[in-house]
Amino acid sequence: MDGKAGTRPAPLVAVVDYGAGNLVSIDQALRTVGARVAVVRSSDELAATAADALIVPGVGAAGPAMERLTEAGLVEPIRRWIADDRPFLGICLGLQLLFDGSDEDGASTLGVLRGRTHRLVEAPTLPHIGWNQVERRRSHPLFGGITQAADFYFVHSFAGAVAPEAADAVLAETTHGRPFVSAVARGNLLGVQFHPERSGDHGLRLLGNFAALVRAYAAGVAVPA
Repeated sequence: MDGKAGTRPAPLVAVVDYGAGNLVSIDQALRTVGARVAVVRSSDELAATAADALIVPGVGAAGPAMERLTEAGLVEPIRRWIADDRPFLGICLGLQLLFDGSDEDGASTLGVLRGRTHRLVEAPTLPHIGWNQVERRRSHPLFGGITQAADFYFVHSFAGAVAPEAADAVLAETTHGRPFVSAVARGNLLGVQFHPERSGDHGLRLLGNFAALVRAYAAGVAVPA
């Protein structure tokens, strides 16, 4: 993680609270790596923060999550944020919501990444709970300083499958039965299927790397492909 923030203020990360998970652990993890945190529950709150980055975490099903985001007026602001290529991190359900839809309950999701969320194929157990290896398919600063195939913590039964035209976004895969996409990256759009806030030192390192990328963005430095 970036331990040299210099004189630049700590990045302000808006974390969306839409009733899809406990935010205490991610709040604490982000503060541990030197970020400031603003929990937002509506489009007005998001606009008022003037945040440097946006995180959509979550557990549970896509349909209820999209309903709550819609009620909060956050669907279009999230889409605009991503379209503007501002720093964004989707965690677990927050990654799945980036795709076009979900087989879990037939929900239409954000549609900012071509593909669809499917039940894990040939999984020996469901849900997939516990530590598993995240095998990177290419280098990226989000995983800077983290060993290849490092273990991260998962809790899920579904995962996003990218469409062929979005294959360039795949950053890492994990095997539980058949391999599934466990991290994506396209510009400043990032997503992970695991829970970095529950993944010990590797998870803190990843969140620290995200905070460093946010600082770089604020300084006008492009994210490496």
